[in-house]
Amino acid sequence: MSVSRRTFSAASALCAATLTLASGTAFAQAKEAKIGYALAVNSHYGAAAQAWADSVEKATGGSVKFKQFASSALGGERELVEGLQLGTVEIAIVSTGALSNFVPDVGVVDIPFLFRDTQHARHVLDGAFGQELLAKFQKRGLVALAWGEQGFRHLTNNKHAVKGVADLKGLKIRVTENPVHITAFRTLGAAPTPMSWPEVIGALQQGTIDGQENPVSVLASAKLWQVQKHLTLTSHVYAPVALLVSPAFWGKLSEGEKAALTEGAKKGALASRAFVDAVEKKGVEEARANGMQVVDKVDQAAFRAALEPAYKEYAKKFGQKTLDAITATK
Repeated sequence: MSVSRRTFSAASALCAATLTLASGTAFAQAKEAKIGYALAVNSHYGAAAQAWADSVEKATGGSVKFKQFASSALGGERELVEGLQLGTVEIAIVSTGALSNFVPDVGVVDIPFLFRDTQHARHVLDGAFGQELLAKFQKRGLVALAWGEQGFRHLTNNKHAVKGVADLKGLKIRVTENPVHITAFRTLGAAPTPMSWPEVIGALQQGTIDGQENPVSVLASAKLWQVQKHLTLTSHVYAPVALLVSPAFWGKLSEGEKAALTEGAKKGALASRAFVDAVEKKGVEEARANGMQVVDKVDQAAFRAALEPAYKEYAKKFGQKTLDAITATK
């Protein structure tokens, strides 16, 4: 072999080795993020997760990849939050029901009848108050990027139609592990039973609890009509969800990747809201079609009057000025 041919062969080998090394380096740099959430893929949680994943993977050229774990595959919401803090879970979408135990200030958004309607709630959470609330997660070992949505919570049960406050007396109602929710239902005369979501369907089937309360989006995705007879559209609490990242995972990201994750979370949040808007229109009719007896409206003023002792507790805990500022938001 001539010198020139040997030189060419050596150069080709060096080039191939360089390409292989570069490819291996790129592969090594790809960061896989496990994202966990409580409901099925075809839910508002799943819609948020998919939009978030698509946005991030496109923006980062695949340097960050999502792997979805739906239907509590990584544990209930409390376990997901603890996993984020420990760094065993990279990303999660979690309701405020569980978050109050980790970031107590979040509990203010769970106060019954605090928000006039969906637009009011979205304006509050997208505005200064909501963004300041997200910033408070950092001190609790969490990175919070956006507020998604579940919708307004309603009541279901297997005993009888709930048309007024008196009908709640003695009903064993599953609630989230949330002090604000527990106080509200106890004040209304029910027997609130804190329970992780993965346990709820079995408890309803066995009669351990009489009912539960959740938005129509959850009712539809979980097909609660299979285990519940009565639905009352109480609209008692607006239910947001937080799109969260583990600080351990966040610390491994470049500034560009962090920006992509933040922008992707906002798109995920909007996707969850769009899903809720769509399901709110058809979910109740689907429940009726599957045999649920539906009470379309309750006297919310009567519920508020019954909750007066609870409101005094909430004002002491969160500050009357905070509650007034939320109420005054246009």
